[in-house]
Amino acid sequence: MNQKWAVVVFIVAFGAFLRATVSLHSYSGSGKPPMFGDFEAQRHWQEITVNLPVKDWYRNTTDNDLLYWGLDYPPLTAYHSWACGKIAELVDPAFVRLHSSRGISSDAHKLFMRLTVLLADLLIYLPAVFWGCSAVWKRIQLTKTSASWKILHLFLAMSFPGQILIDNGHFQYNNISLGFTIWAIVSLLHDHIFLASFLFTLALNYKQMSLYHALPFFFYLLAKCVPGQRNKLSFGEALKRLLGIAGVVVVTFFVLWLPWITNLEDLLQILRRIFPIYRGLFEDKVANFWCTFNTIFKFK
Repeated sequence: MNQKWAVVVFIVAFGAFLRATVSLHSYSGSGKPPMFGDFEAQRHWQEITVNLPVKDWYRNTTDNDLLYWGLDYPPLTAYHSWACGKIAELVDPAFVRLHSSRGISSDAHKLFMRLTVLLADLLIYLPAVFWGCSAVWKRIQLTKTSASWKILHLFLAMSFPGQILIDNGHFQYNNISLGFTIWAIVSLLHDHIFLASFLFTLALNYKQMSLYHALPFFFYLLAKCVPGQRNKLSFGEALKRLLGIAGVVVVTFFVLWLPWITNLEDLLQILRRIFPIYRGLFEDKVANFWCTFNTIFKFK
């Protein structure tokens, strides 16, 4: 391994170390019934998705009290919760046992939950940050820039405290939606527009807050579909590219939403959960992108 890659490995390892260190501390809502904070919200979603049929994940039922951390993120989050819940069942069924697991705070369970976030960091977010930095350096022609500056850029990106404190401290999985978004940007910088469309659609379907980034993606991709000398596309080729992008987005949405797509009421219920205008903007936590506008204009 040459010196360059040794430094990269060290920085990535240091980023993982920071996250693991923060994970040793407490989390938001620890020991504070009846809601117990976002940590319990993520655990409860595992409980719900593992024990209830898909049709009931977003509906208020006897076994799914939506007032107790009802699922209010898009389907990809639900699938991720289900996958984590299945692993939790193998480790200790008590972690996700219906009803009786509420507020569980054993050391073994906290370790399991912390490891799920750290695994997402290692598999999705940290690699995305590295390749994102590399792609940007090449794009803005930083190939001749001092190696020390690149090391500093990478170090700052890997150790950004906002993401670490929220995901590994407070407890969330923003690293997944942010990771998909960064991977989508990397794909755009390498001119892989269909892959970028797919990855950003995954980000949208993991967390609706990704809508913050939707307009730049939309107009960038739209610009890539304009016929003419800039893109070296004829009208037919441009139309084909546009339809291809639309097809990727539609098919990805279709597959992810398939369990609910045959029933209009099920679809509307998910949308009501993801964008809860009817119940106000806050339900013990900020659940959607309107949190920004709420500081300026009070919707309710």
